[in-house]
Amino acid sequence: MNTFSTTRSQKCLCCRHLSNKNTFCATMNVAKSGYRVFSANSSAACTELAKKITERLGVELGKSVVFQESNRETRVAVNESVRGQTIFIIQTIPRDVNTAIMELLVMAYALKTSCAKNIIGVIPYFPYSKQCKMRKRGSIVCKLLASMLAKAGLTHIITMDLHQKEIQGFFSFPVDNLRASPFLIQYIQEEIPNYRNAIIVAKSPAAAKRAQSYAERLRLGLAVIHGEAQCSESDMADGRHSPPCVRNTTGHTGLELPLMMAKEKPPITVVGDVGGRIAIIVDDIIDDVGDFVAAAEILKERGAYKIYIMATHGLLSADAPRLIEESAIDEVVVTNTVPHEVQKLQCPKIKTVDVSMILAEAIRRIHNGESMAYLFRNITVDD
Repeated sequence: MNTFSTTRSQKCLCCRHLSNKNTFCATMNVAKSGYRVFSANSSAACTELAKKITERLGVELGKSVVFQESNRETRVAVNESVRGQTIFIIQTIPRDVNTAIMELLVMAYALKTSCAKNIIGVIPYFPYSKQCKMRKRGSIVCKLLASMLAKAGLTHIITMDLHQKEIQGFFSFPVDNLRASPFLIQYIQEEIPNYRNAIIVAKSPAAAKRAQSYAERLRLGLAVIHGEAQCSESDMADGRHSPPCVRNTTGHTGLELPLMMAKEKPPITVVGDVGGRIAIIVDDIIDDVGDFVAAAEILKERGAYKIYIMATHGLLSADAPRLIEESAIDEVVVTNTVPHEVQKLQCPKIKTVDVSMILAEAIRRIHNGESMAYLFRNITVDD
């Protein structure tokens, strides 16, 4: 009897031990397969988008603190375990771009040293994206930033409407370049009265492909502004002015290259009829609004009776709100990839479209290992 009781007792203890072990292993598997969402900035304006994304995902924002020391050094404290988990870092870029970059780098490195399994950066507006070409004796800063993010520990990036799609080649890890055009097109269809009488306008020949993509999906006409209003970025992008064209009379004179004739911009021209139409100018970034204001004045002179500007990233630096308010522009529509609440208070013409839905869906699909093709349906190559 005693032997039977002892054996049964040992079996019960053994079963209890195995049960506890299995429960512990199951808990560890759940933790390892889970994911967390952090914000790389603690300011209210920058965490607004992160909170909208986590609400759509049904998860809580990760516990972390990001702040500046008295000497302006960035300090990050992650207040929960991230071992073996997939981490998504949401970083919106405010006016202080360099501080935002350091916050992202320091947080990514902190998570890497805390043994996070994967670290995925959600950067709706990728900074320095305009510096993706060699200019004179400058540098391709966008490539440098891509290398820094990889070194800090990022293994994947989710972004939106890169200034040039070729930027994805700067990275040594996957990049998902989402599009805001479906949201902006929906705004045009639902919020612009009589949009069927509108015409899509490219403010320069460089933006014609993007404008054509919008025009084809909305079944609208296309106009292109050509001349003095266009950006001179392409004139300096290929290094033709480096080194400066100076003849050296003391050196070797056996080979003389012909001098390049300076470019002269043609007079301002609008290719397309905008008379009696609603003009909708589309672009990826609106920062210095001088070109947009000049384009709006030309379109008014050509007979357009309403002028809208649609852009993904509303940087709206310097006096942009005041210039928009005083211009012929009727409305500027941007997404919330960049915080611009202060600018909206200064200029009621600025409207915002929320894109947290597609960012949250991208996070969900990446975590579950699902295809991202659904997010790019009906998206053209030139968009």
